[in-house]
Amino acid sequence: MSQEIRAASLKKYINTGMKSILTSLAIALIFNFNSYCQTGYEKGYFINDNGEKVEGLIKNADWKNNPVEFTFKLSDDDQPQAWTIGYVKEFGINGKTKYLRATVNIDRSSESLKSLDRASQTAFVEEQLFLKVLIEGKASLYSYEDRDLKRFFFKTENLGLRQLVFKTYLTSANRVAENNHYKQQLLSELKCSGLSGKEIEKTDYRSRELIDLFTQYNDCENVEFRQYSPNEGKTNFQLSLKAGIKNSALEIANSESSARDTDFGSKIGFRIGLEAEFILPFHNDKWGILIEPTYQSFISEKEGIGLDSRVNYRSLEVPFGIRHYMFLSEVSKLFVNGLVVMDLDFNSTFEFTRQGALSSLDINPGTNLAVGFGYNYNNQYSAEIRYYTPRDLLTNYGPWASDYNTLSLIFGYTLF
Repeated sequence: MSQEIRAASLKKYINTGMKSILTSLAIALIFNFNSYCQTGYEKGYFINDNGEKVEGLIKNADWKNNPVEFTFKLSDDDQPQAWTIGYVKEFGINGKTKYLRATVNIDRSSESLKSLDRASQTAFVEEQLFLKVLIEGKASLYSYEDRDLKRFFFKTENLGLRQLVFKTYLTSANRVAENNHYKQQLLSELKCSGLSGKEIEKTDYRSRELIDLFTQYNDCENVEFRQYSPNEGKTNFQLSLKAGIKNSALEIANSESSARDTDFGSKIGFRIGLEAEFILPFHNDKWGILIEPTYQSFISEKEGIGLDSRVNYRSLEVPFGIRHYMFLSEVSKLFVNGLVVMDLDFNSTFEFTRQGALSSLDINPGTNLAVGFGYNYNNQYSAEIRYYTPRDLLTNYGPWASDYNTLSLIFGYTLF
């Protein structure tokens, strides 16, 4: 078979594989969209302006930003309707989340370093908001989030609902400083023999630390309370063993002379690695950030007329990027990966023997991209098809170019 025919076959193989992946991905997205429309509702309720409690199904969007409306229907067969903050005092998803409408004074000063102002005092404006209930008890804690803005509110038996004051600002010497008045507010209101001032002083203006503090206070007061967001602010971590097979193809060419152009064809090989994934704590655990160091190799020889070529390519691939999950049921989900792939080779080389003379080129891989589509069962077992865009292995040599293409089938087992 001629070199041109082999190259054409390789391109056909790559294009066919890519088209197959994209088609499967499109079908999966359509299927998951229909499935999500049917299963995205959970039992919940809302209380209208007349104080009437209406029970039914609420679409759980796992809001990162506090909503101004939500979608509700009385039953599975009912038509969904949007209810806005102007008509609802309270709404919630049973056992998960609760939002209360409140008219509060809120400081919207930016926390971004490039947008800090020079006033240490807060500038309150009155707004009507849905506040997310974090702790409900003798001392209650609420949160409000709008893009980069994060504010906390609290209420006690002696004090009405108000913001816990925190602000970052610039001093006259252009140094970053903080107004931590919220600590004084907490010292004044959360007084209990089992809660020391030192514990309040070391509490940062973060969800998890404030939730822990309000939990400790209500426990100290020996009163009943409810926590609605036990995982607020936490990022889940998973470590998985990944192994699989890959079909890789390699071609090299020289723009100045075609005498050393070589098509090594395609080879079946193995790959093994570890994947660390961080599940982001919003949008119902649908997004993750992952990194997957993986060992792979491609070793091949090609005999030609007057030229023998060999490649010994071993490397540690380091794909990193994002993952999006699409839930089919409580234990079954699809996922899509988008990855940037760095590659660290282990003294890999191309070698050429021509008329008894041996020459070699050091492999220095470039960065490429990858896209994957897979299935996960019970958060423990997974299977994925992953396509890698062509990778140049000869980035140090101007006249030389190479295309290293890979299509992998990857199986995973989550260790913890």
